[in-house]
Amino acid sequence: MKIAALALSLLSTAGAFAPSLRSRQHLTQLEAERKPFISGNWKLNPQTREEATSLASEIAASITKDTPDADIALFVPYVFIEAAQKAAEGKLMIGAEGVCPEIKGAFTGAVSASMLQSIGVEWALAGHSERRVLFGETDEYINGQCLKLMELGMSVMLCIGESEAEYEQNLAGAVCAVQLKKGLSGISKEDMSRVAIAYEPVWAIGTGKVATPETAQAVHAKCRAILAEMYDQETADATRILYGGSVTPDSVDELMSQPDIDGALVGGASLDATKFGRIINFQPVEVAA
Repeated sequence: MKIAALALSLLSTAGAFAPSLRSRQHLTQLEAERKPFISGNWKLNPQTREEATSLASEIAASITKDTPDADIALFVPYVFIEAAQKAAEGKLMIGAEGVCPEIKGAFTGAVSASMLQSIGVEWALAGHSERRVLFGETDEYINGQCLKLMELGMSVMLCIGESEAEYEQNLAGAVCAVQLKKGLSGISKEDMSRVAIAYEPVWAIGTGKVATPETAQAVHAKCRAILAEMYDQETADATRILYGGSVTPDSVDELMSQPDIDGALVGGASLDATKFGRIINFQPVEVAA
């Protein structure tokens, strides 16, 4: 009932900006040029270098000539980055789960963007809800991460999303607007080509709950409208917005069929090569026009 109510509320808001139930077969040329982006976030997993190497290798093996044309990445713990890069054999990108906005100095335990860049990392996450809630990272700190990555010519996946309490109050659109505007502050239109957005409703992360494709689409359409207000429609239409929140092999096909859902940021299922391999090899289905 809560999901249905949120869907109705957001659909009415987003409807003024974009049709939310078009299939990908009805996209404009610019929208159709957004390359899908399938990514995994390993979080504090696995426990050994050997396990990380084996998992990355098995995931890479699932990418074949029949795999959809998409960018594929794994965001892994710092200590496993180089092992995962070697195991992936260039078939997918290996990114970092976070980054310090400082370059050097007395910041014990931190890892800088330049350190990551020196070992071939191009992408890093910023703003994941677990970093916001468990580690107290503020919108200002997250903005600093984004700006530093832009400064070094790297790329960032900015994570946004509402808590369960905010979700129950139908505040998803408002929360995403604040996090987008604060997280992207100071980032130019030109630099937006190196930014991806991941909408992750906090109530769905690791809970097994998944927003209906229609609900997720409505929020994505709202986020794209916010980007159009911040920049312009061309920039908004070119920016990839991924969905995260207990994405599974059973839910990915319909999610990826929505016109404003350009990919997935996958948590638990990315630790299972078979499940993540199926997500990488998604098969969009026709949805109501």
